[in-house]
Amino acid sequence: MIEIPFADVLQALLAISVRLSGLMLFAPFLGSSVIPARIKAALVFALTLLLYPVVARTWVPAPLVEWPLLVFRELLVGIALGIATSVVFEAVQMAGSILSVQMGYSLINILDPNTQVDTTVVAMFQQSIAMLIFLRLDVHLWLLRAVGNSFSYLPPGSASLSMPFVSTLVSAGTAILFTGVQIAAPVLSATLLTDVVLGLLGKASPQLPLMLLGPAVKSLLGLSILFVSLKYWPDMFRKLFLDSIGYADRLLHLAHN
Repeated sequence: MIEIPFADVLQALLAISVRLSGLMLFAPFLGSSVIPARIKAALVFALTLLLYPVVARTWVPAPLVEWPLLVFRELLVGIALGIATSVVFEAVQMAGSILSVQMGYSLINILDPNTQVDTTVVAMFQQSIAMLIFLRLDVHLWLLRAVGNSFSYLPPGSASLSMPFVSTLVSAGTAILFTGVQIAAPVLSATLLTDVVLGLLGKASPQLPLMLLGPAVKSLLGLSILFVSLKYWPDMFRKLFLDSIGYADRLLHLAHN
């Protein structure tokens, strides 16, 4: 029987748990503040034990002086995976905030249990629908599978934090903006067109009470188009979630180089 030094086993377990902890900070659903910290810790512990046999095959122990750098790299890789997969939900949040202003609901805020931040009702509604689609499509299982595969593709200690990796991670902000506008496009286009039509009517007939009718028309029109567009959300979000997993794979590829 081959005896493995306890320090090497501890180092491997530490590297796995740190990457998983970084993921738990930002990943959708798994990183929600609604889930108690002890549940997250238990999940990280269980996944660490399950993944150890996979990591042990290719694990190369590092000297004790390199442990801090190892922890930093693994934490950053986990955070990168979490950010990549949370782009869609951040885009939904941004789209909801934009539509709240356009539809006249920007002054009505409720507490988002996931972020503990005041959120507009439209953004909260869209986030709830997106989360239901996320769970219905089993994207959380895709995410766990991708994390498990990441230890085979990018073993702990082999990550290289190159400039392309950092720049690609920072570009997540651009992806959030583009995706948010894409999600909000149907309602945003209709409400902007309504503003133009109401402006022309106001010029043509100044006596019309457009200041009173305008917000109600925009609100009803926006809600109608939003509810109709929900029919196409599952297919759209399936593609968006697949793109986010592909974005995470691209980050792993850059970290591997």
